Amino acid sequence: MRGYLVQPAGDGPLPAVIVIHENRGLNPYIEDVARRMAVEGFLALAPDGLAPIGGYPGNDDDGKVMQKSLDRDKLFTDLLNSARYLKAHELSNGKLGATGFCYGGGVVNKFAVVMGADLNGGVPFYCSAPNPEDVATIQAPLMIHYAEDDKRINASQEEYRKALDSHNKGFVMYTYEGTRHGFHNDSTPRYNEEQAKIAWERTIAFFKKHLS
Repeated sequence: MRGYLVQPAGDGPLPAVIVIHENRGLNPYIEDVARRMAVEGFLALAPDGLAPIGGYPGNDDDGKVMQKSLDRDKLFTDLLNSARYLKAHELSNGKLGATGFCYGGGVVNKFAVVMGADLNGGVPFYCSAPNPEDVATIQAPLMIHYAEDDKRINASQEEYRKALDSHNKGFVMYTYEGTRHGFHNDSTPRYNEEQAKIAWERTIAFFKKHLS
């Protein structure tokens, strides 16, 4: 695996956040999210799930085709190993947060299921939910962001909420008025500057609370 590691100014130990890309590899937008995390004081790693087949190709359309060709189980394992690498990094304080967008948000939910207490906070954006029967193993607090106009993703929102509630998990869900799937991505027409800013500020405050 290859990835984009961004270190804040100053010495460690530092809280760590892994940033998981959408369904198109490690594009400039996700690299920028990692840089923004570092500006806020986090050791940030954005792995490139396309690394085993050459890496992000330079445009999102080809990236989507490449990512679709990957074995999904192996891709998840590669990303999980990246998260474990970051948590154990010499500059890390041992506390790990994870955020991701679209496909990457689903990975964050899956991290929460499989990592247990090794994940200290998760912030998935507009993504698929885990199976309700898997929610019991989640230990990390979650902040889950949804777009208002995102029918396929939002179809599982209420079921996910009920599963988290029934197992007394720590979580908060936000749905952003007037937004579509991908509203945080400032490289696409779906970008909603006002709502993306609110979601980002909430995300940073959440990680500062749980990873310090």
